[in-house]
Amino acid sequence: MINLPGRYWDQDVVLDDKYRKIKRTCVEMTMRTEKRLGSGWLRFICLGFLLLLLAGCEAGQQEKQGQKQQIRLDRLKQLPVEQIEPDSQTLRVGVGAVLSPQGTALSYQPLINYLSRRMNKPAVLVQRRTYQELNDLLARNVVDIGIICTGAYRKETMSLLVVPQINGKTIYQSFIIVPASSPIREFPGLRGKVFAFTDPLSNTGYLAPIALLRSMGQQPETFFARTIFTHGHDRSVAAVMEGIADGASVDNLVYEFIGKRNEEIGRKTKVIWKSAEFGIPPVVVPRTLSPAIKSQLKELLLGLHQDPEGIKALEVIGVERFVEPEPSMYGL
Repeated sequence: MINLPGRYWDQDVVLDDKYRKIKRTCVEMTMRTEKRLGSGWLRFICLGFLLLLLAGCEAGQQEKQGQKQQIRLDRLKQLPVEQIEPDSQTLRVGVGAVLSPQGTALSYQPLINYLSRRMNKPAVLVQRRTYQELNDLLARNVVDIGIICTGAYRKETMSLLVVPQINGKTIYQSFIIVPASSPIREFPGLRGKVFAFTDPLSNTGYLAPIALLRSMGQQPETFFARTIFTHGHDRSVAAVMEGIADGASVDNLVYEFIGKRNEEIGRKTKVIWKSAEFGIPPVVVPRTLSPAIKSQLKELLLGLHQDPEGIKALEVIGVERFVEPEPSMYGL
């Protein structure tokens, strides 16, 4: 099955349809002319006709397959999603792959436990490998609340709930890092190198460096020797530290947060470029979420910093408090 922008079909099915039409045509020809020609000769002629047409179909398919298509992961079109009935008995918290799955579980479990106790219902962490997968869950009501990347925010299916405040600010940046021992001091020095992106919908881990490349009149496919997607900012940092990638684009908040926990990161990597400031990754809910649940979640998160238990949960994720979002920072 091919799933490229604007194309959602199985080529084998198309070929089978053509074969059936051709076969039906031959049968009709046989019935009309059987009395005028010998049946053996007629079958021979139809068989030849059929083979010629099928050869043409296969040639056409081979020609299409021979044309190399460039797959742009940032331009994939989402298939229509079917909404499901929400489960009011369980709070499902979706967290984007900003960190690796292990890092996400360790960081966000205290917050999830807090919400569970305060809402008096079970709460579960829902993780997916890509930002798009979490977007799909939000669109289908599979999760009740999502902690997503700014670049993954979609106003058509999501409502802004709150945003985290870190160091007194609600903004963040993209950092491009390289090994500390690397002679590269500026971004152009990464030409012909291996570069690590985070996710096709990541603002700091993909969209920002892509915008930088375009401002230089470049494309990642021709500028870098090879690119990889790590699906986690901590994994991108590790890729640079371990020599898997010559450079990477990462969320500055994640870079600084994990750097405080592991001093080796500061010793083995260095920042060579910083982007402009963006609105910090928000906390969102599905647009179809019950107003009562939305209001309850918002009240709990906004008051988290005033509760001793809530403060502990905030400290684990490196957030001071949650505040009201500024719509203009998210294109609203």
